[in-house]
Amino acid sequence: MGGPTSEPPGAASGPLVVLGLGNILLSDDAAGVHAVRLLEGHPSLPEHTAVVDGGTSGLSLLPLVSGARALVLVDAIEVGAAPGHLEVLTGAGLHAAPAKLSVHEVGTSDLLAAARLIGVLPDHTALVGIQPASLAPGLALSPPVAEALPGMVEKVLVWCRRLHEASLIRPPDRQARPASEPRASQRSCTGGTPQSCY
Repeated sequence: MGGPTSEPPGAASGPLVVLGLGNILLSDDAAGVHAVRLLEGHPSLPEHTAVVDGGTSGLSLLPLVSGARALVLVDAIEVGAAPGHLEVLTGAGLHAAPAKLSVHEVGTSDLLAAARLIGVLPDHTALVGIQPASLAPGLALSPPVAEALPGMVEKVLVWCRRLHEASLIRPPDRQARPASEPRASQRSCTGGTPQSCY
């Protein structure tokens, strides 16, 4: 694991958060969790990245989201595509996402909507999603989703680098977070306990 490093002058504070969502007991619903577990300690992650297994913690993840400099959500999503299809939503596409995007009860759309409503959604946010084949009870991913998982991890890494670079310099009118707000070095967090990620 890399230790803390100083951030460039003018950079927004807080970590880049990679947040995997899903229920590990419902086969492909757990794709986001499987992906972030593969990313734990990955050497290609940018500095100041927190990799978090958010499980089914839902809206209790809002404090983690509010402290992020940038956010990459990783989840199984319903987009009406072939199983294993990878979809990346950012910007206007993310804002226009349907209310029932995730396949779990309190999902990505709910978390995004709540964060947007209270004004804590990071400016630099992306959703890397995968179309599930099965949501039946079980610990194993379906063959098409398991086959697509390495590609999902690569897409997450690509968007981590993009959002990291985009978030380094804060726009002039962007207010800095208080100096006392905690920072995170590159680390991994599991169990849906955001407090441990700072």
